[in-house]
Amino acid sequence: MTAVTDEGPGQSRGSVPGRGSVPGRGPVPGRGPDGSGPDSSGADGSGPDGSGPGEHSGHDDGRPPGGWDDGLIARRAAAVTEETAPDEAPAAVPEDDVRPQVEAYVPSDSPLSSRLDALRELVGLSRARLERADLAEAGRVLDEAAARRRLSSRHTVVAIAGASGSGKSTLFNSLAGAQISETGLRRPTTASPLACSWTDGAAGLLDRLAIPGRLRRRPQPGSAAADEALQGLVLVDLPDHDSAARGHRDQVDRVLALVDAVIWVVDPEKYADAALHERYLRPLAGHAEVTFVVLNQIDRLPGEAADQVLDDLRRLLDEDGMALGEHGEPGATVLSLSALTGDGVGELRELLGRFVQDRTAATRRLSADVDAAADRLRPVYVAEGRPGLGERAREEFADRLAEAVGAAAAGQAAEREWRRNAGRACGTPWLRLWRWYESARQPGGPDRGALGAPPEEQLTARQRVEQAVRTVADDAADGLPGPWAQAVREAAVHGARGLPEALDELAGRAAGTEGRGADGGGTTAGATGVATDARGGSAQAQPGRGTKPPRPAWWPAAVLAQVVMTLLQIFGGLWLAGQIIGVLQPGLLTPALVMLAGIIGGPLVEWSCAAAARGPARRYGQEAERRLREAAAACGRARVLDPVSAELVRYREVRERFVAVTEFSTMGR
Repeated sequence: MTAVTDEGPGQSRGSVPGRGSVPGRGPVPGRGPDGSGPDSSGADGSGPDGSGPGEHSGHDDGRPPGGWDDGLIARRAAAVTEETAPDEAPAAVPEDDVRPQVEAYVPSDSPLSSRLDALRELVGLSRARLERADLAEAGRVLDEAAARRRLSSRHTVVAIAGASGSGKSTLFNSLAGAQISETGLRRPTTASPLACSWTDGAAGLLDRLAIPGRLRRRPQPGSAAADEALQGLVLVDLPDHDSAARGHRDQVDRVLALVDAVIWVVDPEKYADAALHERYLRPLAGHAEVTFVVLNQIDRLPGEAADQVLDDLRRLLDEDGMALGEHGEPGATVLSLSALTGDGVGELRELLGRFVQDRTAATRRLSADVDAAADRLRPVYVAEGRPGLGERAREEFADRLAEAVGAAAAGQAAEREWRRNAGRACGTPWLRLWRWYESARQPGGPDRGALGAPPEEQLTARQRVEQAVRTVADDAADGLPGPWAQAVREAAVHGARGLPEALDELAGRAAGTEGRGADGGGTTAGATGVATDARGGSAQAQPGRGTKPPRPAWWPAAVLAQVVMTLLQIFGGLWLAGQIIGVLQPGLLTPALVMLAGIIGGPLVEWSCAAAARGPARRYGQEAERRLREAAAACGRARVLDPVSAELVRYREVRERFVAVTEFSTMGR
């Protein structure tokens, strides 16, 4: 339980676990099998020659003063005892049994299981979007949770941590009832973690902590009530967290990340040490329910000074953000004692007994780890506001694409083309001949409308498309956490590749589609083509490239009327010419009136057709604009909006998983 999560090496199988205990019977109370002196198992902290407490601080080769203790004497003693007392209960699982502990710590339907499953899904969904460093802590929590839940549920691993000279080893010995951990003025005194287990079956847990068998002890038997209350406790004495030796600090950080609970031992001189509060207590404020803070050495404080120091310690813990377990509220347990005189040790033993018998320490610890991992992931999952693509953003994107492809200009061109065709069909032959002559005289001839847009217009259209993509990506990513906003922008940019070419292709298809409205207005895709830049740029839509607009039903009647007017002009002119040359009888009034009717009727029919063509031409242009706008919107939706929406859906999925992880944010049972 530490903010530093460096992993230590695994325990070697060559070490001899379980030294210091008789399998199934606990420690031999003070004498070896030959009755010559203290047992070499180290139950009372002495070597076989009675020379002093079992050494563990500087002998990595496992040879304490007085001889080698490999557990053989204990096993022989167990065999002799079983032969002399065959009627006793069978031995429990020995401590050096490395068989897996299969008893699950929590049921599969517990809140912790649901949170772990949600966290596992969250990590899986986020691997392609987040950096590995962002998910490292969550992955470590999942691995450690799986490892802890495979081990014994009957044991609670509690570490005793503190600064040099705080008296943590003295408190460790006081709780164990024996001189197990070395104490003294030399610093550092404790060089390696030392474990004391009140019951058998904790070998897997100690293997996980990489504590070798030569550093595993059993407590001195005390009163039956005290021993019963502490059944299942595994107490671990740690090196100094402020040790001058870097290796000692690394061991503290490694073990604190794996234990179920921790007892922080502080003294009146170092209880406000910044290294303790900034490196451990403040980052681990969320682990308050599995934290004990003990003010030791109160025997050195006169009068009411102990209470004043204890109140100041509570104030510092409150500033660290650590909840205090007062007035029945969940939080850290804070008390004062003197490990040297024993004052207050009984209260701590009682609190530990209730804590261990509750059998929820590992669940609380893992829940706190999940909370801490969720807090670290919050910046990459929690958005500001409600990000997403609204209807307004979609409509604005479609409008920008329509502007880029020139939908409005194409509609206006289609309307003009429709009216021009109506004028050609219903105009007088003389006016149509004159228009043909004028168009033939202009450069490019009658097909000048087929020319593409100039390069500057093509470049402007491409820039409009790019601007539209950037704008919609920014709107969709607004408020998203950094990694997801970047993923949305990348999806938009990747989809926009080839978008101008796709717009040109779809617009060209729309230009070549024919249709006919019920009123002759022309429900067709539009008589517009789209000029395509050789470099792939989108150009303005140009008229005259597609199918000619359909003719309404009244066009034949108008053409027939125009033909009649033309025939009247020709007939009246021939009649007058015959009278002039004397072929016909004179009478100028009648042929003149006939000719005048044709001359006046022709333009009148043309004007009437132009007036009647305004409505259908407008509808035709609007339909052409609509079809081109829809084609551009569909292309932009398929290439840009759909990938962006997919990224937003993925974010919502991981956001739901994150909510499931944080749903039970307190360390409940």
